[in-house]
Amino acid sequence: MAGKDRKKELARQRYERQQERRRAQEARARRVRIIGAVAAVAVIAGGGAGIFALTGKDDSSDAAEPQAQAKATPKPGECAYTAAGEAGAPKDLGTPPVKPIADGPLKATMKTSQGKLGLELDGAKAPCTTNSFAFLAEKKFFEKTSCHRLSTSEGLKMLQCGDPTGTGKGGPGYQFANENTEGATYSKGTLAMANSGPDTNGSQFFLVYGDSQLPPNYSVFGKITSGLDVLDKVAKGGVDKPGDDGTGEPKKKVTIDSVTIAGK
Repeated sequence: MAGKDRKKELARQRYERQQERRRAQEARARRVRIIGAVAAVAVIAGGGAGIFALTGKDDSSDAAEPQAQAKATPKPGECAYTAAGEAGAPKDLGTPPVKPIADGPLKATMKTSQGKLGLELDGAKAPCTTNSFAFLAEKKFFEKTSCHRLSTSEGLKMLQCGDPTGTGKGGPGYQFANENTEGATYSKGTLAMANSGPDTNGSQFFLVYGDSQLPPNYSVFGKITSGLDVLDKVAKGGVDKPGDDGTGEPKKKVTIDSVTIAGK
């Protein structure tokens, strides 16, 4: 191959590699993620490309606009739920009522293909998150959805659920602001919201089955009162095809059969 043609071919190959990396970064950016403290340091040290995985944000204007809307200030004693373009959202789902359903503890039961979990939602410290979770449960939003992401690393022991698409990109079609994050810790038994950046909570949540090191960026809205043995069983099964961050779909598939709220 002539020298000039060889240079063109090398340039084309470099361009294709760059485009492939960019597509991969954009795909990761749209996923609702939870990044552990150790992983976060590694990502920051990795430079600009890693920031996509840490923040979960997409720089496009289409993704940025809903996030800005989620910061709308609600009236005292009310919740603000704003539109968000997400995959898998039922067209007729609507949004939760602006008045929270509870201002104290609320019991819930989650039945899964691997066993039953008892939950206690914190309507006092996270009224809007509790309100949304109860709304989605009543609408049977969680039924037949899969828990799509498991982490078994030392600093992050959690199972992530609540995505109707099972890909990490789906949600209910609305989002709302963070709650109960100041000084938040993620010890064994914590129930918290996953997000793709500040104030982008939707339907995805995570169940912490072992003490985890996380920055206080994720709304804590309750605790697991029973069924931690179910999560331990899933964790022992390991991760199927783990990604760069060591997380992935659990080998022991977890499908949510139902979520019921006490008294509902």
